[in-house]
Amino acid sequence: MVGIVLASHGELAAGVRQTSSMVFGDQENVAVVSLEPSMGPDDFRANLEKAVATLEDQEQVLFLVDLWGGTPFNQTTAFAKGHDTWAIVTGLSLPMVIEAFSARFDSSKTAHEIAAHIVGEARKGVRVLPEELEPAPEVKAAPAAKAGAIAPGTVLGDGKIDIAAVRIDTRLLHGQVATAWTKQIAPNRIIVVSDGVAHDELRKTMIEQAAPPGVPANVVPISKMVEVAKDPRFGATKAFLLFETPQDLLRCIEGGVDIKKANIGSMAHSVGKVVVTNAIAMGEDDVKTLEELKAKGVELEARKVPSDSSEDIDAMLRKAKAELAEQAK
Repeated sequence: MVGIVLASHGELAAGVRQTSSMVFGDQENVAVVSLEPSMGPDDFRANLEKAVATLEDQEQVLFLVDLWGGTPFNQTTAFAKGHDTWAIVTGLSLPMVIEAFSARFDSSKTAHEIAAHIVGEARKGVRVLPEELEPAPEVKAAPAAKAGAIAPGTVLGDGKIDIAAVRIDTRLLHGQVATAWTKQIAPNRIIVVSDGVAHDELRKTMIEQAAPPGVPANVVPISKMVEVAKDPRFGATKAFLLFETPQDLLRCIEGGVDIKKANIGSMAHSVGKVVVTNAIAMGEDDVKTLEELKAKGVELEARKVPSDSSEDIDAMLRKAKAELAEQAK
């Protein structure tokens, strides 16, 4: 029997499993993995690996994940590399899970076959009343011809890239970024600025695949971002910049990129760091770097999603310093 893993932000996956048992009865060979606010990508990946290890059949595994581009999806995609018999479906819902349970009663079906089947069935589960609110079928236009490269020296717009927003986030492009922040900012391009990710083909590909519809994502090293900021061909670009660490952001600014404001979304905990909030941990170098950014006039805020109020950065820095000093005793 195909093993099933339900993965989500928060308790959605656990809730769907509990509810599905009320409708379909308890099911074996099913695991749940939840991404909690205090967890980083590596924590989720470790729990994901443990979950798959509990399944009776690890050859045929179907992952039902909440959101395309979110951390659960990104980490599942990375974990699934090289497992050609595994399948991933996003848009986790109760109709999808029930249909998957039903389909796997046929023990001859593979994870790929069940995945292909439940996509259509899950979409049918989205209905609306009154029925006249149902949208008309979408008519797809023919793809436009791909534009050629823009010649060097060409000036577009005012010849200066519009940096609409900047965010420091260990998880880079994930659910909160691909949905809430991108809709709020409305960029026409997401740029991940990281030397490490730019030279990691797997992570680079995952980020490009996780881009929200209509907003392409690119991964560039810091030196390239410095070049882009000075290139007049990017004058028509409204960019949302993502940095993995405050150190990368500082290097970018020192290279000449004009950044006046940055949002801190998450900074994962690791050895030597202290937990400041449920999403932010800092080490001594983080504190030093954030203070340098403030000294350069960069306005810092800490918000996970646009609707949150910004937390007090100065208070966070004071807390980090106090706990790091206590830790060093």
